Amino acid sequence: MNRSQLEHLIGAAATIASDDEIIVVGSQSILGQFPDAPADLRVSVEADVWPRNHPERWELVDGSIGELSPFHETFGYYAQGVGPETVVLPEGWEDRLVRVESRATRGAVGLCLEIHDLVISKYVAEREKDLDFNRAAISHGLVDREILLARLASTPISADDRDRILAFILRDFGN
Repeated sequence: MNRSQLEHLIGAAATIASDDEIIVVGSQSILGQFPDAPADLRVSVEADVWPRNHPERWELVDGSIGELSPFHETFGYYAQGVGPETVVLPEGWEDRLVRVESRATRGAVGLCLEIHDLVISKYVAEREKDLDFNRAAISHGLVDREILLARLASTPISADDRDRILAFILRDFGN
């Protein structure tokens, strides 16, 4: 996915949900802060989204422009409607959202995760593709170790999960 495709999805999701603010989580939220993100961070053809003011309408978005929809078949990318409960984020994440607005968003605003919040959410999810994404983001110099550690400290997870994620972070930064 690229930035213009993300902008198109934001506009479409906003229209479908009748909500002019769309939260974008998951890997392609990187396109908010880094519109020209390295190709290995843009391999997904989906953007995980929910309408900010009507999060219950995520299913409407998913059903209309989600995987295997006519939208997906036409454009080759799609919106994965998700609910806010699907992602675990550090405290204060909403204050750090990165705005995406253009003619393609048709008056709507996409609100993408800041890179450190995104990386923490992927460590919490702990799927292999998420860990690969994090290693790539770190190797490209997009993530600051100290900021990441501070965000980890403010993430609502168990002590065991925090210790496990700390080990991943230290490994990925080579410490």
